[in-house]
Amino acid sequence: MNITALAIGLVLLGTSVGVAEAQTLGPPLPPRSEPGFTLTTSAFRDGGEIPDRYTQAVWPDSPVSPDLQWSNVPADTVSFALLFRDPDVALRRTIEDPVHWLLFNIPGTARELPEGVPATPRLPDGTVQAKNRRGGVGYMGPGAPAPGPNHHYMFELFALDLMLDLGPEATREDVLAAIDGHILSKAVLIGLHHL
Repeated sequence: MNITALAIGLVLLGTSVGVAEAQTLGPPLPPRSEPGFTLTTSAFRDGGEIPDRYTQAVWPDSPVSPDLQWSNVPADTVSFALLFRDPDVALRRTIEDPVHWLLFNIPGTARELPEGVPATPRLPDGTVQAKNRRGGVGYMGPGAPAPGPNHHYMFELFALDLMLDLGPEATREDVLAAIDGHILSKAVLIGLHHL
């Protein structure tokens, strides 16, 4: 038997047996997973520029909060907490990144926040708004005045297995301590801005 005939025979043998064996060899493929917990807005795309109406560029007027929607909520979610912050400040200076918006006890049945959430400590559905970096309650729009590239503003939505026993005077540290060990999932939305 010459080399060519031997090679053809091995290819044919491999073809007839290989398909059946390939179906049984190796670990099984993992099942297709469901989409993850996701946070979006109609105001801008994830990683895109935040429009001026939601920023301090509208001064002396006040910026409004963008609408937010979330989907693929984990089972057993009791409440949500939302933190809006500028982590780039901490990277460029030796100070903690500022809190631009902090809400908690958003009902677990909620799937959105409308545009222009009013600056009140408690919303009708029980949601609590804590103080932002300036000491005011509610949304503080982006306004990075330092020279350099755009800042990456992060909306972080936490799905929780409890309601928090905290009020509007709670700090970020209070909220983070209270949710420790109770986070079912986290969704992040990033917007860019620079004045």
